[in-house]
Amino acid sequence: MRRTMAACSAVLLTVLSAACATSGQTETKQADQNAPATLSFWSTGGDDETATFQKAADLYHQKHPNVTVKVQTLSWSDAYAKLLAAATSRNGPDIISGGMTWTIQFGTRGAMVDLRKYGADSLKAQALPAQWESAISPDGSVYGVPLDMSTLALYYRTDLLEKAKVEPPKTWEELTAAIDKLKAAGVKKPYSQDWGNLDWIGYFNYLYQAGGSFYTADCKPSLNTPQAEQALTYWADLYKKHGAPTATVEGSDALDTGTAMVVAGNWIAKGIDVNKPKLKGKWAMSTIPAGPAGPTAFIGGRAIGVTSFSKYVETGADFVKFMYSDEAITAISDEARKRNISYISPRADKIVNGSVFTPEQAQVFEASLKTGKAAPGCPGWDESAPDVTKQLQSVILGKSDARTALAEAAKVMERNAG
Repeated sequence: MRRTMAACSAVLLTVLSAACATSGQTETKQADQNAPATLSFWSTGGDDETATFQKAADLYHQKHPNVTVKVQTLSWSDAYAKLLAAATSRNGPDIISGGMTWTIQFGTRGAMVDLRKYGADSLKAQALPAQWESAISPDGSVYGVPLDMSTLALYYRTDLLEKAKVEPPKTWEELTAAIDKLKAAGVKKPYSQDWGNLDWIGYFNYLYQAGGSFYTADCKPSLNTPQAEQALTYWADLYKKHGAPTATVEGSDALDTGTAMVVAGNWIAKGIDVNKPKLKGKWAMSTIPAGPAGPTAFIGGRAIGVTSFSKYVETGADFVKFMYSDEAITAISDEARKRNISYISPRADKIVNGSVFTPEQAQVFEASLKTGKAAPGCPGWDESAPDVTKQLQSVILGKSDARTALAEAAKVMERNAG
């Protein structure tokens, strides 16, 4: 699901490079923009999410009767393959959405439209700066814009923390102290991580909280630093010294089976009381504990863009801009509430105002997003991410030390930077 959205397939990149290097140079003949048009929108996610975006598409049709936008679900498990086939054949959807950096990679290979030509860069003023930066190509091209947002929170069992006389931890030091106190009070499962467990996304939080980063501002690999080593040592010690499980358990399941604290995505917040009724009144949430440089949390989400082989590029770009309008966001949010979906608008001013969450939950997510960072959009990152993850895991599993693993990860990033 969401934990896969920031990783991209090296196979996808290789084939796209070959397939789009020549075909991407030619313009698809555009249809008459005033004639009746049906646009296909391939939305990566679940059917309920597709239904929420279809509400906005239906609203667009009401305002533009000659335009119909049909939203189709692509599951996270096979989205790459289907988008790859479309890009290779130059025949497929008019609009796509997927992981934040996908549209950059497709765009640099000729498969996406630079939306600056159609004024979509004006949306920057409404988007969260960190997420916008992640979606935009390093050369400034706007091949896609944020469609929604996701982030992390610390979910905790209020009854178990009260039993151990522990306050929700706000810092690294308080987190490890809380784990020790919970153990001493007889809590067998004090802490676990759902989204990002044993993955680069999990390390991402600690890296930026320590003042480090994956890349410099000019996209040079930046893991050979004391901050990166400090972050990896602390993160690995949560597993090796403090007993965080390496097996991933979905956040609400972890809480339900006695885990006192779990780091998980915003999408579980809406479902806990419904899916785990025994937990009602026994859980709460806060921002994840902050490191020495601050409280940075990973910002995920999807990007939306228009394919270069669409016959309706201008209309598609107009629809993308429409998705930022008050009425479109209201339509999506209303349907998300009905379906119990944890939708967060890409507009910074809508994180709390009109949120699908309770006011307390929305405030936690707003705080997390405002200080958060999104995945790097640097060349070669998506190719590198799986191998970087393997190096990080080698430390957690005791097969390597932090400095060596980070040096190897930096070599991978340098090699893939082109």
